[in-house]
This record gives sequence, C-alpha cells and structure tokens, in this order.
Amino acid sequence: MAKGEAVENRYIALIERIFADHYKPGSVRFEFDRDEIVSVSKHLKIDVPKNLGDVIYSLRYRTDMPASILKTQPKGKEWIIEGAGRAKYAFVLVTLNRILPRSDAVTIKIPDATPEIIRAYALDDEQALLAIVRYNRLIDTFLGLTTYSLQNHLRTSVKGIGQIEIDELYFGIDKHGCHYVMPVQAKGGSDQISVVQTKQDISWCAQKFVGMRCRAISVQFMSEERIAMFELTVVKDLVKVVEERHYKLVPASDLDQSAIRDYRV
Repeated sequence: MAKGEAVENRYIALIERIFADHYKPGSVRFEFDRDEIVSVSKHLKIDVPKNLGDVIYSLRYRTDMPASILKTQPKGKEWIIEGAGRAKYAFVLVTLNRILPRSDAVTIKIPDATPEIIRAYALDDEQALLAIVRYNRLIDTFLGLTTYSLQNHLRTSVKGIGQIEIDELYFGIDKHGCHYVMPVQAKGGSDQISVVQTKQDISWCAQKFVGMRCRAISVQFMSEERIAMFELTVVKDLVKVVEERHYKLVPASDLDQSAIRDYRV
C-alpha cells in the first residue's frame, strides 16, 4: 500500500469513529473537538497524526467521506465539516453543493507570461497555480478590474468559525474608483473546490472589510493544461457560480487571430 493511501485510510478510520461517537438518527449538526483526533487515535491504536488539521483538510478536499457516513445522508444532502470556533469543528448536513468545471465551456487562449524559472521550481500544484494566475494577471482578465496581490497563505480567524487560511488575497479597483477585496482559492491535482472554504473566505471579508465588495474567486487546474476560474457567492447558505471561464496559456505564436476576433463581445 502506498504511503499516501495508508495515511488516507488512517484519516478515514479516525473521522468515521468520531462521527459514530456523536451521530444520532435525525441529526443535522453536531460539534467535536480537535483533541478528539488524538484520543480516538490512541483508542484505535493508530499513530497520532503530526498535523491534526490535515485530517480535516483531507476529508474536505481530497478524500470522500467513509461509506458509513455517506449512508446516513438523505437524498440531496451531504455532510460537510465546518469550523465551529477555536479548535472545534462541526459536522453539518447541507444541501448537496458541488462546484465543478463545465465540460461545454469554451477555452480562451491567453499569451503565457509565466517565467520559465517559476515553472521549473514550483513546489506543488497549488503554489504553481497561484503563481501562474499572478504572473499572467488572470484575476484582472477574468474580472475586468485592476488587481493587486497582498498576501498568500494568509492565516487568520473568523468569529464563530475559528482559524482559516486564505490561499491568496487580492485587492482591486474598477474604472469608477470602487475598491474590491478578493479571496482566491486554488486547487490542483485531484483536490476539489471547497464550498466550506468559500463560505469562510466570504465571512472573513465581511468581518474584516465592512462595506467593501467581496468577490470570491476559485481557480482549478483542468486537463490539457487549462485553468478554470470561478466567481462564487453565497445565496441562502448555498455557494453559487456567478461566472465561469476556462483559460489556456500558450506561446504567442499559437494564438489564433480569428479566435481572438470571436472573443469580442
């Protein structure tokens, strides 16, 4: 068994037991403490994870919930794990909510401005994706704003949720002088865009920048070296897609002049 698979199996066993310890038929929400990961690990005689937060991260973005948890979900509903305060989490039953790239969207070709040295030394998919978006000013292209990256991997906290991490934070200005704050979520490989992270990012912006318009952005690597970009919002506790575009970075020589003309609105 591969090391990564063994780790995921360990995480599944831990979260399955924590769920079983708290769940009662008809439950729609219940909380648990992060320290329970340690106590359950010892009870199951599993090595205690060095990074307790990675257990939650894995179940949010990389790994499906265990079958024993999935079978408790009513039709059209799913369990997610949200922050519930300092070192606390909550299983919450929500309406099924998936943000996946459309298969029928047109791909827009953009001249590639990524420095080769960045492509050569990017350490992981998420880091590479954030750098590619930044160097090619894809946020500007996507939103039609002038934007500036303030900080990436920003660790902060939200009242009632606890600690969060924003992949990258941008600020922008439009032609009227209106200012915007844009939390960016980046997903590479097999990771999926998280509705939990989107809600947390928007909540933090509302708490930190009162009165400023928040435009939550998610970016994801696709097949054939394409990049999907989404603007997301929350409507009645559901994350909704405001706009979606697919881009592909290519050498200038590969640009199709007739396609460029067709891009015009």
